[in-house]
Amino acid sequence: MLEISRSRTEPTSRVERARIILAYLQDPSAYAVARAIGVTQQTVTRCLGRAAELGVIAALDDRPRAGRDPVITAEAKTWLVALACRKAKELGYPHELWTTRLLAAHARQHGPSTGHPSLAKLAQGTVCKILAEHEVKPHKVRYYLDQRDPEFEPKMAEILCVYRHVAMLREHGAKDQDSDAGGSLAIVSYDEKPGIQAIGTTAPDRPPLPGTSPTVMRDHEYKRHGTLTLMAGIDLLTGHVHALVRERHRSREFIEFLKLLNAAYPADTAIELILDNHSAHVSHETTNWLAAQPIGRFTFTFTPTHGSWLNLIEGFFSKLARSVLRHIRVRSKHELKERLMAFIADINNEPVVHTWRYKIDDAA
Repeated sequence: MLEISRSRTEPTSRVERARIILAYLQDPSAYAVARAIGVTQQTVTRCLGRAAELGVIAALDDRPRAGRDPVITAEAKTWLVALACRKAKELGYPHELWTTRLLAAHARQHGPSTGHPSLAKLAQGTVCKILAEHEVKPHKVRYYLDQRDPEFEPKMAEILCVYRHVAMLREHGAKDQDSDAGGSLAIVSYDEKPGIQAIGTTAPDRPPLPGTSPTVMRDHEYKRHGTLTLMAGIDLLTGHVHALVRERHRSREFIEFLKLLNAAYPADTAIELILDNHSAHVSHETTNWLAAQPIGRFTFTFTPTHGSWLNLIEGFFSKLARSVLRHIRVRSKHELKERLMAFIADINNEPVVHTWRYKIDDAA
């Protein structure tokens, strides 16, 4: 009560009533309290009566009032909400989505002619309140993913079965499958990371200076030298990363990567790739090259459409983006290629085995 009487953020009526009650406790005279607070004696009497009836804390608040009848009818609100659920462009506006200002203007112009005269003076703030009541936000977009692959579940199960196979091989001490050791099976998670920008600075970066500049200072202008594509595959049994950096990722570049794998493993090793259904992976050029290889040398397991998150290589690309590509500046595409390959070499010095850890038993 004392805090409310001294508050600068509470409503004035609550502060005044708290002061009246506290003053009356010090001097039980309605006349003296009225003189001290600067209100009428009737105000003090009413406040004390409410305190005796409702309790001290409840007496600080105003009584609920009936208020004025709503001007905008329920039917008009329903019409407005239905209007908000349509796109603005459907009604001839250049806007893709509604703004509350545009929605209010449209309702004022067309609402009365559709039988809702209460919308003739509709304000933008009222539109916001009505939409909030119905939890409609036509000015915002939330993205979803339409599942376009009818065989998503069986394809996902197939991928997870491959990961289970990898786990079983490692659990039973399968022989390492690196470029120097023989073996019967290599399972490689493969994908491309296209569009890696080779961006250069127009002025030298300035290093941090204690007490002056805590961060690296960089000129806001930059130069574009072009883009590169990183093609990479992780051996899921050893953690070794096979990689190529090229300017494009067509069928010929993909075949070049397959040749890299072909040279990295002994001739008696079956190489299984987990990869997406990119056109370069299923083209006639790729198919013809695979047909010329020994039977069983290469097998592909494709991720379902919009299922790239099932491919473990994506985690590697995420680490690359966070630790190397973030804020990177280079003088040329050649330098960018060298730094990418240096990162791959550093990873291969101490390979990390990537494993799938989420609901493999339930989904597979």
